[in-house]
Amino acid sequence: MISYDESIEKLEALELKSSAVEKLFLSAALGRILAEDIIAGENSPVYPTSAMDGYAILASDQESGKIKVQSQDNPAGAEVIGTVIEGLCIKTFTGSLMPEGADTLTPIENVTFDEGHIIINEKVPQGFAVRPVGESFKEGEVLIKKGSKLGYAEIGVMASLNVVMAPVFIKPRVAVLSTGSEILDLGEASSHASQIRSSNNYTLAALAEQAGATVVQLGIVKDDKKSITQGFLNALDSADLIVTTGGVSVGDYDFVKDIIPSLGAEVIYKGVKIKPGQHIMLAKKDDKLIIALPGFAYSSTVTFMLYVIPLIHRMLEQKASLPMVEATLTQAFIKRAKKTEFSPCNLKFKHGRYEVDFDGKKVGTSAILTNMLGNCSLVVTSENSTSLEVGDKVKVINLLSL
Repeated sequence: MISYDESIEKLEALELKSSAVEKLFLSAALGRILAEDIIAGENSPVYPTSAMDGYAILASDQESGKIKVQSQDNPAGAEVIGTVIEGLCIKTFTGSLMPEGADTLTPIENVTFDEGHIIINEKVPQGFAVRPVGESFKEGEVLIKKGSKLGYAEIGVMASLNVVMAPVFIKPRVAVLSTGSEILDLGEASSHASQIRSSNNYTLAALAEQAGATVVQLGIVKDDKKSITQGFLNALDSADLIVTTGGVSVGDYDFVKDIIPSLGAEVIYKGVKIKPGQHIMLAKKDDKLIIALPGFAYSSTVTFMLYVIPLIHRMLEQKASLPMVEATLTQAFIKRAKKTEFSPCNLKFKHGRYEVDFDGKKVGTSAILTNMLGNCSLVVTSENSTSLEVGDKVKVINLLSL
């Protein structure tokens, strides 16, 4: 088996197929990954603009205490905005272009209107309530970087730039296949006690979609070579990345580990010194990647996060690193294996720092998926780490930011 660090180095060294790009109407692009930088084509605003309802003035005229109001108003959207000269002002509204000559906007609340004049009740500094040219952004500025996930703010900014069609990466297709004669799909009737309900293919599909992929759900195949081989052929025909669970250990019915090379796939590695998930296999068939994960639910979930999510992010030309923080233990940690361990914990931000405890996290096999409920994250300890005490610092994969 290779070390965890070496397995990640080999994963990162893989050449991936270039991401294809499509254009979607902006209203349909929410949650997608941007394929080009969004660059401002002009300043915003392009002209000094009023930020409040009030009167456009020369700041120096406030000293007189009284300024004559021109008869012409300046509403937002007006084509003719007038000119301000010494001793005169123009009533101006939020979003209106500032009249030529004016350098300040005094709010309605600061003045009293009296027979064609405004009485200055409270002075404002020069430039008050005037949006300068380029306040929001300047021409040529990169506003949204390639690889960004489009949320409400990105959609709004792109709309303000009149971006009708958003260039986004086509979602990579991830095929999910679970193996095991003991596994029952949802809705399937149980006939004896050794059967268990499928969760892996649904858990991993949810993680893949959350990471930005399209999922090809291939369901469950029984532990026979013919069925598993056909499942792989279907997956290779329909997806960029194939993820399987089960069949990679050393049992008599663990066929997946043998079928993958028989398909002509190059095995990059088989076995990593991690807990959970040491029997993980990574392989490549032409431009398709295959990752075979263990069958236990916690194992398959954690290894999917460690290996598959970074690949999906790379396919979408995003940062592939997992969100890592340093935290302080508020309970002791017992090191259980001379491997890189990923242990479920509760991550909280308290007293200006991240803190970790293990309340409600069960110690047992790698089948306990309920350990991932709540505000779960993963404490990471290396092969050479020892048990840790309260107050010790640990590295934590912050699953809340995944």
